[in-house]
Amino acid sequence: MRALILTELAGPRALRFTDADEPDPAGRVLVEVRAAGLIYPDLLMSYGRYQLKIPPPFVPGSEIAGVVLSAPEGSRFAPGQDVVGVSGTGGFAERVALEDSQLFPMSKHLDHAEAASMLVNHQTVHFALVRRAGLRRGDTVLVLGPAGGVGSAAVAVAKALGARVIAVVHRAGAEDFLRGLGADEVVALADGWAAQVRELTAGAGVDIVVDPVGGDAFDDAVRVLAPEGRLVVLGFAGGAIPQAKVNRLLMRNISVVGAGWGEFLRTHPTALAETVAALDGLVDRGLRPPAPARYPLALGAVAMADLESGQILGKAVLVTDELVTDELVTDELVTDELVTDELVTDDDG
Repeated sequence: MRALILTELAGPRALRFTDADEPDPAGRVLVEVRAAGLIYPDLLMSYGRYQLKIPPPFVPGSEIAGVVLSAPEGSRFAPGQDVVGVSGTGGFAERVALEDSQLFPMSKHLDHAEAASMLVNHQTVHFALVRRAGLRRGDTVLVLGPAGGVGSAAVAVAKALGARVIAVVHRAGAEDFLRGLGADEVVALADGWAAQVRELTAGAGVDIVVDPVGGDAFDDAVRVLAPEGRLVVLGFAGGAIPQAKVNRLLMRNISVVGAGWGEFLRTHPTALAETVAALDGLVDRGLRPPAPARYPLALGAVAMADLESGQILGKAVLVTDELVTDELVTDELVTDELVTDELVTDDDG
């Protein structure tokens, strides 16, 4: 089979599309991968900067959607069944073998690329909003970094849960994209953004802030919380890890809470199935991802580089059913110069 192999801890430039060993399905479900989601931890792992550290060479990829090829006796799955799955590595390949507990039936409302785009990020924000922040229907939720993978999922899930959503975005030209996800208000992350949010809430502030960014916006995000508001920390994509001024928390009865989904699952493994079921229920009632940016699996290095440089709105997935000619992709490192508008688009299809 063919796969993307990380040859050294040097980021996207170290990904090579080449022949790889077939996965050993002994006691596991063998899946033909149709789409693999690309998440920020995949990028961090490619540099050796993630908590899960694996020595190269290895096949990255944490999220897959595909079709079961074989399953062991007693499995919940059968050949031909559409499934989604989450694992630490191995997803950026034509086939992968996963434990039964890592797989779930794929929603009939989604295609493979859409299903692969609604895994870790959507699970993380559902956990953050429902369990950690205690979202109630009618709450006002402010999302920082809403144009990225986690942020766009937060906008969509918060709206599906009945919240009013304010998206505070740094990227220019993202307003239509965010309103399409369900954002009620879009505010530019520029000087005075906090004052705009206070105006939009008639001075009351917001009930919940979802922050996957950290950095300079953190202090103002704390200030725009309503009394008893909650700021949920999901990561530090902005680079800097902020520090909370705890006197503010005390005087205004507000909370700053963490939402480490992966760490939570280590001690609460049954939460995965519960969260998947909750998200499937939202999909049944109309929740959909934005059209993911689809890249052929062979151009995974390009996709990861685009993720790193902030060129992707929402979510990118690597798909195995789009062919790339040998003239464009070899076993050598794929570079940006190989991409044309015909090969990589943001269109759904």
